[in-house]
Amino acid sequence: NHEYSQDGDGYYRNDSRANDDEGGHSDSTEGHDEDDEIYEGEYQGIPRAESGKTVPVDGIAPQAQIRDLAQFEAERRKDQEELAQQYETILQECGHGKFQWTLYFVLGLALMADGVEIFVVGFVLPSAEKDMCLSEESKGMLGLIVYLGMMVGAFLWGGLADRIGRRQTLLISLSINSVFAFFSSFVQGYSSFLLCRLLSGVGIGGSIPIVFSYYSEFLAQEKRGEHLSWLCMFWMIGGIYASAMAWAIIPHYGWSFQMGSAYQFHSWRVFVLVCAFPSVAAISALTTMPESPRFFLENGKHDEAWMILKQVHDTNMRAKGYPERVFSVTTIKTVKQMDELVDMGEGTAWYQRWRMKLADLFNQVTYSTLTLDCTKYIITIPTSVLTSISLLSLSYYGLTVWFPDMIKYLQKQEYSSRTKVFIKEKVEHVTFNFTLENQVHRNGEYFNDKFMNLKMKSMVFEDSLFEECYFEDITSSNTFFKNCTFIATLFYNTDLFKYRLINSKLVNSTFLHNKEGCMLSDFSDENSAYMIYFVSFLGTLAVLPGNIVSALLMDKIGRLRMLAGSSVISCVSCFFLSFGNSESAMIALLCLFGGISIASWNALDVLTVELYPSDKRCTAFGFLNALCKLAAVLGISIFTSFVGITKAVPILFASGALAAGSFLAFKLPETRGQVLQ
Repeated sequence: NHEYSQDGDGYYRNDSRANDDEGGHSDSTEGHDEDDEIYEGEYQGIPRAESGKTVPVDGIAPQAQIRDLAQFEAERRKDQEELAQQYETILQECGHGKFQWTLYFVLGLALMADGVEIFVVGFVLPSAEKDMCLSEESKGMLGLIVYLGMMVGAFLWGGLADRIGRRQTLLISLSINSVFAFFSSFVQGYSSFLLCRLLSGVGIGGSIPIVFSYYSEFLAQEKRGEHLSWLCMFWMIGGIYASAMAWAIIPHYGWSFQMGSAYQFHSWRVFVLVCAFPSVAAISALTTMPESPRFFLENGKHDEAWMILKQVHDTNMRAKGYPERVFSVTTIKTVKQMDELVDMGEGTAWYQRWRMKLADLFNQVTYSTLTLDCTKYIITIPTSVLTSISLLSLSYYGLTVWFPDMIKYLQKQEYSSRTKVFIKEKVEHVTFNFTLENQVHRNGEYFNDKFMNLKMKSMVFEDSLFEECYFEDITSSNTFFKNCTFIATLFYNTDLFKYRLINSKLVNSTFLHNKEGCMLSDFSDENSAYMIYFVSFLGTLAVLPGNIVSALLMDKIGRLRMLAGSSVISCVSCFFLSFGNSESAMIALLCLFGGISIASWNALDVLTVELYPSDKRCTAFGFLNALCKLAAVLGISIFTSFVGITKAVPILFASGALAAGSFLAFKLPETRGQVLQ
């Protein structure tokens, strides 16, 4: 005999057997000879009570039914607290198994796509600058635009995921990322490429806040910290994938084609295309996964949530060899809902309906964001979380971008130290058909000499005379003629444009069939490119030990100890970067810094997921992740400004930021052992 009693606006089934025996919800079925027999615990549907909700009449709710907002929020919070306890019990019954591991790899692909996005622009810049004639300012903007896009995307998709669902929002964001990443591999102009990478960044910006929130809502308390940390490994895999693809594809200049002089498709564009594959794979895999049941319960969709939780339970039980076990949960607490759209009638135009839906969605997302400051979770907690994340981002991203620039500067300094200087040399009737590199010629005289089929790299001629000379098929880089005089000299098919002739005189000299292209500061040396990929590969691989340690210890020592301990050790390792005088020493120290600091990132990700209630989890995570990217932009801008000036300031600044972050970490509450709010 079953009775139904109303609690708030939800209905629960009271089973007399359960009242007599609290252990009545068995994990196995009893006595089910007939096919149509109802097993203990089998879901039979929940009767709906129309009187439990405020119903709008003619688009206006009666005054008697309007709830005081504060009272409504208090009731809603009470429902959420009851749901949190029950949901944890349900996840315990569902167990951890095949379903969670399947979702782990699916969401890992989305996180991998985020890791790839960070590296794409940095790897293609040396090649793209030749195709697009990029100045130093343009290259700098291209490097920052990805972070700006991800900042906007994190805020946008985080808020949207709390309103329309984690899975649906993640599918939309990844689709935008895939589409514009695909377009960016084909567009030719700098502005078009910049726009595509911006929108691609906006798309992938939703990955981190949604992925961690989504996965956490399928994890029981004792598994949450460990498995969220394991999930972070896919960001590392994304970096390794990008480095390996860059090494395998970009140097192969034969992998290209062109259609006239207007359209060129070089190997670096193939690399950009290949980097979209993880996002496409994530979309394909995500279509097979269900929405978060916690999201459904927070939005009053009981039946949908029950079916998904039953799917999780049955999938895990079958994989463990217990297919006979039945999901014993019959009813789950749902959260009271605020009245939503007003019916505008059947005669309303479609565009007016869509406009109203979008306006309502915007208002809901805005309300969810603004009310972050009205909850007990944001008054004291987020100031510390926000500051810790900002300081860690400022240090980590600032150092990781400053470091390659510093390596290039050291290489340039070492290169300049090997410059050969020639003074007052006289050369007559000589043909130069070999590469001229890293030389300075002062007060030289060149008569009837031929410079043919050669490259000039870092060549400077000062106060020199060229008479009856012939330049043919010259490709130059960082080459200039200062205060020189050219008499009866012919330039044929060269890139020695007049802006390379500084304060020079041309007497009866001619330029014919100049080469089309860009004035580059340096040649893209293949060995240098391989070095960039290799260092990035090492730096990404170095986080593996930190990932493993943080995953194994996250639930044992707690989130705060992990965060504070990692920040302190990262601070010390960062300080020792100032003692790295050689390229290999700095690479080793940077790998050490990356391997240690990853534990801080993992701890912050777990803390952020567990600190905020489910109806605001993605919004809060997205907001904090957007600030993280803003701090990254500031860190990159600040740190790179010191390249070639001093390395002490960036290192001391980063060390101080990490020290402050470790101090603030102790002000955060420990969330280990707590149910998901």
